[in-house]
Formats: sequence, structure tokens, C-alpha cells
Amino acid sequence: MENSNNKLNPLKKNTYKSSGVDIDKGNQIVNDIKELSKNTSRSGQVNKLSDFASVFDLKSAGYIDPLIVTSTDGVGTKLLIASELQKYDSIGIDLVAMCVNDLIVQGAEPLVFLDYIAIGKLNEDLILSIMKGIVRGCEISNCALSGGETAELPDMYSENKFDLAGFALGAVERKNLITKNRVSTGNILLGLPSSGFHSNGFSLIRKIILLNNIKLSDKFNFTEDTLGDELLSPTKIYVPILNKINKINILNGIAHITGGGLKENIPRILPPGKSAKIFLKSWEIPEIFNWLKSIGSISLEEMLKTFNCGIGMTLIIKEEDIYTVKNILDKLNEKFFILGKIIDSQEPSSVEFINDSME
Repeated sequence: MENSNNKLNPLKKNTYKSSGVDIDKGNQIVNDIKELSKNTSRSGQVNKLSDFASVFDLKSAGYIDPLIVTSTDGVGTKLLIASELQKYDSIGIDLVAMCVNDLIVQGAEPLVFLDYIAIGKLNEDLILSIMKGIVRGCEISNCALSGGETAELPDMYSENKFDLAGFALGAVERKNLITKNRVSTGNILLGLPSSGFHSNGFSLIRKIILLNNIKLSDKFNFTEDTLGDELLSPTKIYVPILNKINKINILNGIAHITGGGLKENIPRILPPGKSAKIFLKSWEIPEIFNWLKSIGSISLEEMLKTFNCGIGMTLIIKEEDIYTVKNILDKLNEKFFILGKIIDSQEPSSVEFINDSME
């Protein structure tokens, strides 16, 4: 006789929710995002968020012979600072900034933005806080939030862990595309100030903070805020500034100073046979960078190839155009520094740093 204890129990019915994925909550979050995204509508946008794919009409946006320009980026381990402080409203701005600031170095205008959020368990407050920052970044950049994906991945992330990625698409008229062949010997290198560390170097920043037993709630003389709040200062979006200058087509080169700092990013926009000479006393490095350099025992060379050191964007122009650029920046109440100049070089393109002021 068969032992009843060995009989299989009827299979329990499973649902997607029982595996850790809540579709209903996801749909509610999507509906909330739709409302937020209405603030980012712009000319050229054809359909609305929630269609399978977004459509953009370049002709209705005023383009005649456009080239499409794309970029993608993330925020990196700056997210861990936000998570520790449970402050998520600024990292959405960072996400947009890291993408659109890359677009504009080609002379392009950002048009649409898409986001990807991967998270262990849907947290509506957290996600909507991030999305509000993304919407704000899109508003500053005048680009439409045209789509995105929020993925609940319980088998890949613990409940409170998440990651972000952004994708931006822009356009530039073919005749206005900024390429390396515009750069000439004697061109002037200008620097636009950063708003802090932006979204690069945070693995090193966090390591140094940990080794020195420093808390994010600590205060220092270089800021009225806590260290954590200062570190979360959102990445500056340079689109409004560069859109103004690009209208008169006088920029020979633009470099977004991200990971790699001035040392690694400027050579990316230089043609063969050209290098940059930068005078280190031409701008004042913000005190928070000097503080980190000191407590972390970081060499100046390492600082210059890791952090922006107070310069978030560099512009290359003809010397005779400097007053035109100055007038535009003055009207926008934006500071700038004359960092140096472009020189001839037999070696691969590089940056030569001079510990002096530019004459």
C-alpha cells in the first residue's frame, strides 16, 4: 500500500508578484512619471510617453540637413552617497547632465532623453524623487523625456540597491558639426567652472573618506553644508550656455571634463600634431579639491587626471573671438577662465601643465 505521506501535494499557483516583481506598482509609477514628463515637451516631439517607441520630427524642430548625435552615461558610485543620505532628488540631474554635456561638445542640441532604472524592489518615493531630478535636467537642457525603463530585478539587486543609465539624442546641422580639424595653433583654451566633483571620481572620494573615518554629516570650512550635501551638488548642465555660443559658430573645440580630468579629456578633441598648454595659476582650484588632495595624499598629477579640479567644460576659440564669447558669458552671468593655448607638438596630443599664470 502506498504511503500517503509520499504523495506529491498539488502545485501551488505562482504569480509574477510572488517572484518579487510587482507589475501593478510598476504601472502606477509609470503613470506618475507620465505626469512629470509633461513638463519636458518641446517642438519636434510627435508622440507621448508610454508608446512602444518615441518619435521625433527633426523638420518641425527646425532642422534642414541634420546629423544625429547620441550619448549614454551613468552616475557611478555617487549613487552610494545618495543612498547613504537617502537623498535622491539631485542624481537625476546628474544623469541628464552626464549625457547632454557629452552631446554638446559636437555642437549638437539635445532633443530627447531616455532613462533606465534597475532596482531590487520598487520604491515609489525613491524612483519618483529620481525622476523629478531627471525632469529638471531635461527642462534645463530643453530636451523631451521621451521614454524609459524601470526594471525590478530582485535576483540581481538587494532591496535598496539600484543603478541608473541615461541615453540622450541630439542633432546638429551638418555644416555646424564641431570636429578636430577646426583646432589650430594659437587658439585659446577657456574653462567654464564646475559645480563640484560632478559625477566622477567617487570611488576614490569614498575610499579616502572611509580611511579617514570621516562622516558625510561632518562639516568643513569649505562649505556651509555637510560634506554629504556638498558631494551631492548636481553636475552643472552647460547646454544653455553652449547653445547660445553655438548659434554664432565660433567654437573650434569643446571638451567635457569628466573621468580622466583635464589631462585625459582635452587631447580627445585635438588633431594630430597639436597639444594644449595650460597654466595652473589661471584659475583657483576650489578648496574641496585641495582638501581631498591633502587628506588623501593624492599627487597633483593624479588630481588632474581623475577630477575636474573646478573646470567642468573647456572651449577652444580663435584669440580674436574671445571678446565675443566674453560678452555672451557676461550676459548669462557665467564666469570663465583663460586656461592656456594650443601649441604644435611632435608627440601624440597631450596637455602640458605650467605652474604659472598665463602672460
